[in-house]
Amino acid sequence: MTVCISSNFDSGSIDVVDASDPGNVRLRIRDDHGSNEFRQWFHFRISGAAGQPLTLRFENAGQCSYPDGWRGYRAVASYNRTDWFRLDDCDYDGDVLTVSLTPKHDAIWLAYFEPYSQERHLSVLGRAATADGTRVARLGASLQGRDIDVIELGGGPRQVWVVARQHPGESMAEWFAEGMLDRLLDEADPVAREIRRRATVHLVPNINPDGAWLGNLRSNAAGVNLNREWHAPTVSRSPEILAVQGGMAQSGVDLFLDIHGDETLPYVFIDGSHMVPGYGGTNTALQAQFLNDLAAASPDFQQRHGYTDDRFQDELLTLGSKWVAHRFSCVSLTLEMPFKDNDNAPDARVGWNGARSKRLGSAMLLPVLAHLRRLDPM
Repeated sequence: MTVCISSNFDSGSIDVVDASDPGNVRLRIRDDHGSNEFRQWFHFRISGAAGQPLTLRFENAGQCSYPDGWRGYRAVASYNRTDWFRLDDCDYDGDVLTVSLTPKHDAIWLAYFEPYSQERHLSVLGRAATADGTRVARLGASLQGRDIDVIELGGGPRQVWVVARQHPGESMAEWFAEGMLDRLLDEADPVAREIRRRATVHLVPNINPDGAWLGNLRSNAAGVNLNREWHAPTVSRSPEILAVQGGMAQSGVDLFLDIHGDETLPYVFIDGSHMVPGYGGTNTALQAQFLNDLAAASPDFQQRHGYTDDRFQDELLTLGSKWVAHRFSCVSLTLEMPFKDNDNAPDARVGWNGARSKRLGSAMLLPVLAHLRRLDPM
């Protein structure tokens, strides 16, 4: 059978240069739609290759947004789009990423990270909308008219905002959001019950639905990096940010979590807001306690590896967590999960994946509750 490679589906992305020789399948990672600045995400299907040794060469890997991210990286694959596993034979020579495999079945999907589909997003919204005491609201629309959804849980006075997938290729962020939501919806979970009593949680599981559908790594339909738009979003460039900022303006914010993935660092870590002007000693101390509580709640989290304080410099207040910290004078954090594996707790079969992201989302409720108790001791 002739090997066929296709990507015309939700979050699909790849350019096929030449697939005529199974031993030298030439591919190029596609630019984000609307941008020639970002490229790293891929997601495609290979058909008709059961039992056929394949060598896939991603010829422009060295020109991607994060070329160092290919070192030690292993692509993910699935035969049924449910069970995703890592491919062992992956090599990066500083220019070309080579992936070798022999599919067991006629169809196999490959991706940069375990995808999170729009259909699953809608199913989660439906489940949340029918749960007691939970509201699903539309904050606004994306550039292509897709809904910017927020799930609101609880009725307490403190306001907790959680935003995922500013960078749409970081699909682990929406897996995290689903794990957090699952626990918040559990009526028998005492941590969830107490959070809902003390606070109202506003969960935005996908702030960039256009980018997710189009198979973008970091941008929306206009090629704009939403996590550089918070200082001055516009209707023409970043209505997604305007929509969320409007919701925040109505409710206020007492804690903000911005959920991401990092292409290069094989760790789970948090980038805080202690470098933001006016953050203050109280918030800095609360932030340190939050990080310690998360480390106690999940062994996957660590505090040794992460970003340096001067990483963003002039663009500091264009980032979501930094803008929120400055605007609302609250603890505001960016959580990063790996595209590769967690080197502190590696899993040879799956690396870091959707299930582990969901578990971390569930564990995050423990430091959230501890933080709420510090804000309101009674």
